[in-house]
Amino acid sequence: MLSRRLLRIKVLKALFAHIKSGSDSMIASEKALMASVNKAYDLYFQMLTLPVELVKYAHQRQNLAKQKRLPTAEDLNPNTKFVDNIILSMIADSDSVNDHIAANGLGWSQHTDLIRILYNRMVQSEYYQKYMASGERTFDGDKAFVEEFFRDIQHSEELDDALEEMSVMWCDDMPYILMMISRTISGIRTSHNDIRIASQYKSEEDLEFVKILFEKTLIDFDKTQEYIEKFTSNWDVERIVFMDNLIIATAMTELLQFPSIPVKVTLDEFIEISKYYSTPGSSTFINGVLDKIVESLNAEDRIRKAGRGLI
Repeated sequence: MLSRRLLRIKVLKALFAHIKSGSDSMIASEKALMASVNKAYDLYFQMLTLPVELVKYAHQRQNLAKQKRLPTAEDLNPNTKFVDNIILSMIADSDSVNDHIAANGLGWSQHTDLIRILYNRMVQSEYYQKYMASGERTFDGDKAFVEEFFRDIQHSEELDDALEEMSVMWCDDMPYILMMISRTISGIRTSHNDIRIASQYKSEEDLEFVKILFEKTLIDFDKTQEYIEKFTSNWDVERIVFMDNLIIATAMTELLQFPSIPVKVTLDEFIEISKYYSTPGSSTFINGVLDKIVESLNAEDRIRKAGRGLI
């Protein structure tokens, strides 16, 4: 499932784009937001099938080697441990994966150069060579290899460039999607006939969370800004970047609109997000302002939490 942090980031980006563009259509901006969320889920399937494409490429190379006029013993009897990896075979045979790939026009068929580059880099890696040199084949060994592949692939600039060309909506999504894939691979068992695909949302509440957080923040934005100004009067307004105000406003909306989300969770999440999406000193500033806002809202009895551990 897509994490709440990624959903919060998607909302922030949609709010930023809507306000800065001067758009007067909240409906259009919300559609763009939901398209971005859906596209993040597409990236999960796109990345899940990447090592499968490398298997196909490796298999083609082995077949071509056998067709040489003077094939070597290694050409005729290649090490098939990678191409026969059990986990990758399960992904390749998964109807859930293949159906989503086909239905959404995903895949790697237009990126043969990238597949070649990634394959060549993989076969030179220490983890690949250690895996191939081991004579023992086990389910856990195959799983560990795939997990190592996804840990290693996140450092590929060529892959980052290719994904950005495929969709600008995929910028910054990769770390969160790789965590989803890690959970998917970790959850595969020998008793499973198919891999268990992560759902897009944990529940319908996550879908409502995205829509309400976007809509309420936007509708109440001017009113929220007036409230925030009470706690930033000692700051030079010119030095308070727009993203800081937007993060505080969105956090304030979450504090007021979602009774089941603990105050500490909201504060921690938006302060952490500010470290990556605003200026270097923003997290300290936002932390200080949000602490004062929470104190004030509590005094006004406006923050009301309900649920286990919250009452």
